[in-house]
Amino acid sequence: MPVIDALTGIVGEGGVLDAAEVAKRSAGALRWDNLQAQALVRPRTTEEVSRVLRWCHDRGVAVVTQGGLTGLVHGADAAPAEVILSMERMRAIEDIDPVQRTAVVQAGVVLQTLQEAVEEHGMSFPLDLGARGSATIGGNAATNAGGNRVIRYGMTRDMILGLEAVLADGTVVSSMNHLIKNNTGYDLKQVFIGSEGTLGVITRLVLRLREKPAAQDVAIVAVADFDCLPKLLKHMDQNLSGSLSAFEVMWQSFYRLVTTAPAKGKPPVSQDHPYYVLIESLGANARLDSERFVAALESALEGNLISDAAVAQSENDRRAFWALRDDVAQVVVGGMPVVFDISLPISAMEQYVAALSGDLQPAIGDHKLWIFGHLGDGNLHVIVQVPLKDYLALRPKIEALVYGPLGKLGGSVSAEHGIGLEKKPYLSVCRNDSELAVMRRLKTALDPAGILNPGKVL
Repeated sequence: MPVIDALTGIVGEGGVLDAAEVAKRSAGALRWDNLQAQALVRPRTTEEVSRVLRWCHDRGVAVVTQGGLTGLVHGADAAPAEVILSMERMRAIEDIDPVQRTAVVQAGVVLQTLQEAVEEHGMSFPLDLGARGSATIGGNAATNAGGNRVIRYGMTRDMILGLEAVLADGTVVSSMNHLIKNNTGYDLKQVFIGSEGTLGVITRLVLRLREKPAAQDVAIVAVADFDCLPKLLKHMDQNLSGSLSAFEVMWQSFYRLVTTAPAKGKPPVSQDHPYYVLIESLGANARLDSERFVAALESALEGNLISDAAVAQSENDRRAFWALRDDVAQVVVGGMPVVFDISLPISAMEQYVAALSGDLQPAIGDHKLWIFGHLGDGNLHVIVQVPLKDYLALRPKIEALVYGPLGKLGGSVSAEHGIGLEKKPYLSVCRNDSELAVMRRLKTALDPAGILNPGKVL
């Protein structure tokens, strides 16, 4: 039976796109190409996912699962002979429980949709990304996404209590735990979180919610030298008594990019400083928390940790400050960006950036370099822009320069975007032979036919 007819028989009319229809869809954010696959299937339930995978498994058809399709590491790319399993119809928020402080959702729920839904119950789901309007909860889990507030709330895996996943042969593994404390044997959900769809397809999740903050204080501060950044981080964390939720550092080049036309952002402080930090505190008492926030900034200024500061005075100000940090789209203006998300010890960052800056020019010629990121949790986003015509030729050279030093510095080639296809050649930089061997054994055990997202990660 042809694949289109067989899959339509499982998910119903309108649930399957053929190759021609698939080819009309973008391959992801900051991508210029379109998708390819022999079919794209859109199930509505875990049972339909199970039946789709069982059919594909029995016939040796490879399956690539897609969520919001940010696509930065090509982790959800499919080949022409493969089937895309899209979670776009699995967008039900099944339950929000303010007493247990949990939410039960299908994997296709968009992050921002969930955030807004739980806020109506006086709760918060604290995972936050620039792609919040398109990223899905299942994709966040499959890549163990990080984002803006890891420094306080942790990675996605810290916000998942339980999940349901479907193995390659259609077996449903349902571990929909609602308890924070459940020490009963292997924590099976951790096998699937961060596995990028190579071990199973996540279909439903139990998420841990937090109380909605009653106060939000935001500032953008200027810093004169790198040595002050970790001191400022420690100072703010100590003085805010646990309410520090974001510490986002922007190097001068990125700050100028997002505060100069054609960008719509305006500079809250002058563009003349080498570093800028977006600092956020989430608290419970608007007046007291604001006073404590301003006092912490004033003492930082007196201690020469910061050179200048702008404190948000309204919700519009807070949105405008965050919009600067989120305006990554500016990196596509005038060229093609090569995007990296790395992590390394804070103490090694200045040395790393200086070496990279010095090595790029002789190696690749004219380029633009932007650096920003979640310094509080050791994550930097490195973006190198080159002319579109030179992109394919220069990319391998840029990757070698960016990834090469990380092993000796105790860093990682992926802080939050995953491995996909792009980082696979560099996985050994931060994983040793025994770790890679165990990963391969897990893959063989759960997907012996190798049909789930083949060629990714390993």
